[in-house]
Parts: sequence; C-alpha cells; structure tokens
Amino acid sequence: MMKSEKFMPKVPMFNINIDNISKADLLRQLHSGLLVTPNVDHVVKLQKDKELYDIYQAADWVICDSRILSLASKLLGNPIKEVIPGSSFFYQYCEYHRSNSDIKIFLLGAKPGVAWKAMENVNEKIGREIVVGAHSPSFGFEKDEVECSEIVNKINASEATVLVVGVGAPKQEKWIYKYKSQFTKIKLFMPLGATIDFEAGNIKRAPKLFQQLHIEWLFRLLKEPRRLWKRYLIDDSPFFYYVFLQKIGRYRDPFIK
Repeated sequence: MMKSEKFMPKVPMFNINIDNISKADLLRQLHSGLLVTPNVDHVVKLQKDKELYDIYQAADWVICDSRILSLASKLLGNPIKEVIPGSSFFYQYCEYHRSNSDIKIFLLGAKPGVAWKAMENVNEKIGREIVVGAHSPSFGFEKDEVECSEIVNKINASEATVLVVGVGAPKQEKWIYKYKSQFTKIKLFMPLGATIDFEAGNIKRAPKLFQQLHIEWLFRLLKEPRRLWKRYLIDDSPFFYYVFLQKIGRYRDPFIK
C-alpha cells in the first residue's frame, strides 16, 4: 500500500517535498514503493542533476536524513517533525519486522564480502534470516548491462521483498530507478548509502552523542578529512544560499521554466 497524499503532510524545501512524518509512523506505514533520504549533499545535486530530480519527483517516500535540513525547515517556518537517518533506520526497520516472515531483505553494495558480513550480523541480531541475500558489485558495475542483468536475476532468485542498495548517491537511486521494473518480488526499494558498511562493522558508527544530535556527518568529516572536506565544506556550501533564497521568496526551481 503506497502512502496517501491525503494523510501525508509535506514540507516544501527548494525543489523537493519532504514527508513530514515521525519514525514510528513511517515504520507502521512503510510497505512498498521507493524511499529516498535527502540530505544537504542531495539537495545541492538536485539543483543540477535532472535525472536525480526526476527520481525524487517519482519517489513514494521522501524522508529527512539531515539535522541541517531539519534546522533549515525551522528557519523557513515549516519544521520537519523528525530527522530519520537512513544509517540507523535500516536496523530499526529490521527490528520492527523481526516476526514478519513476509519481509525478506536483499543487500546490494559495499566492497567484496562486506554485504555478506552485514547479512550475517543483522540476521544474528534479529534472530532469523530476515536478510535472504547479499551481493557486492564490482566497481563501475552500473555501466555493465550484463552484470546488472545478473544482479537483477540474483535478487529475483532470492525471493526478497525489500531491496537495500548502498553504492553512494546518486548512483544508487539511479540504478534502482532504472531496473526496478525488472524485479519480480521486490515491493520496497531503499537506497541507504553506507548502511551496509555500518552493519558489517566495516565503518565505525559515530558515538551515541553524535547520533543523538544527528551530526554524524561531523564525525565522518573528523575521521576522514582528506576525503570529505571538499564535499562538506565547499561542494555543499551552496545549500545555505538556497535557504536564503527560499527565505526571501526568491528561490526558483531550475527545472521549471
């Protein structure tokens, strides 16, 4: 059952509409469709990437994954109810469906062997084989139609009903959108970035305080400054300009003429 527009309030920010929903309500209502999790980096990409923009317009669930986005919504006068980080939401989703045998998850992403380790860890903690399959694709797999076809077949053979893809944005969103019609059993699609690495223990989660304050991005920046400083401090800086433009009523969707 897809979400109902009638019962789903929205928070319009820039050129997307974020679902104003609590985590508890999301867990109860999330049965099918494509879920996307906007953060500051996504917002900046959505100003130039028409393909990603179209995917966001077609998504069934648009869930705030960023404390900064949440703070911006308050400044703009329409606060988001709750930040729901995808990195922690996945395991909470598994816990919620611990006894629901209809939920069968496939993990696609991360480096060789990591997805399998994540599957083992999650299944052990949940107490059943809620994750029924895992695969770590090769680098650049999205450009290889043969490999992509093999991956689709593998996922279909697993009889999974939920597909979690963690290969980085916007690659993961674009891959799902391109192939989602070819899946025979998948009802719910969730592109969730580094979630698979977190569940495998391959990447250390931020300390609880960082998680509670929803500033895991700061922890990652402190851990990997050489890799992330340009993205966080330069590439994503236009976000604050977009906030200013929307605040004064001058923001214009670049894809609407």
